Amino acid sequence: MHSVVSQDANGDGAAPQLAPADVDLSVQLGPLHLDNPIMTASGTAGLGLEMEPFFDLAEAGAIVVKTITKAPRKGNPLPRLSETPSGLLNSIGLPNKGIDAFIEKTLPLLAGKSRCLVVNIAGGCHGEFSELAGRLDGLPGIDALELNISCPNVEDGNLPFARDPDVVKDLVAEVRSATSLPLITKLSPNVTDVASIAQAAKEGGSDAVSLINTVLGMSVDWRSGQPGLGTVIGGLSGPAVKPIALRMCLEVKRAVEIPIIGIGGIMSADDALEFLTVGASAVQVGTAHYKVPDIVPRLIAGLRERLAGAGRASVREQIASMKVP
Repeated sequence: MHSVVSQDANGDGAAPQLAPADVDLSVQLGPLHLDNPIMTASGTAGLGLEMEPFFDLAEAGAIVVKTITKAPRKGNPLPRLSETPSGLLNSIGLPNKGIDAFIEKTLPLLAGKSRCLVVNIAGGCHGEFSELAGRLDGLPGIDALELNISCPNVEDGNLPFARDPDVVKDLVAEVRSATSLPLITKLSPNVTDVASIAQAAKEGGSDAVSLINTVLGMSVDWRSGQPGLGTVIGGLSGPAVKPIALRMCLEVKRAVEIPIIGIGGIMSADDALEFLTVGASAVQVGTAHYKVPDIVPRLIAGLRERLAGAGRASVREQIASMKVP
């Protein structure tokens, strides 16, 4: 292992320090091995291909594609985005071309471009989730599935899935029986007890959980009386939700033993390390893509620098050092 030796004013050698390049960022998410803990969040990096002008997709620990549904979706009425102080409201509505187009046209272009490819799926009922999972099972290039049971911006009933532990357990179990791919269940913050939902996902067979999805909110122009979103109410993301996300990650860490992927307001390496410190094994970056399109390699470099400066030889040391009770 290389080291950098600094000199004090008298020319004496100081204690060896780690070089950033020597820090091991690899993590384990159940059956998934990631080269680093930085993942893209579904819906914020498109299908992954849109980010190629800004960074090599293979640099990310994992690329998570925008939600795929059984049938094509047009999405919600405009406007779909509304900026707020320290955050972003959205009501996109899961627009996509459907599972057939994804398998036939997108996946052949995307497969092999990332170290780990996670496909996010959503259905209007249990059967659609398991059908989608079954169709994606065994296809070359797909490493895992993320179950979007928590999007607040659709009309076909996804959010209630995330609110009821019994429903979540049964849904995940059905998907588990339909695929051999690792499963990540994405949890909603719009519940009273996120830990019980995480426990239900685990009991259903989920290999990991990711949290949080967006927080319900709205904006309005008091002069015109017009809301900022075409659907009036949408999902808030960005730095404003980070304290909520950190709290929920800690609650889930206290309740379940499966890996946690932290999401919510990550704009810097320090933000990512906060999630790792409260029990997450990896993080997803979302809203930051709109401000800094090459945020993924910036976060990876920042992690190396921060951990080297703290004398951590690996990111796993930081995760293991969790001190929050």
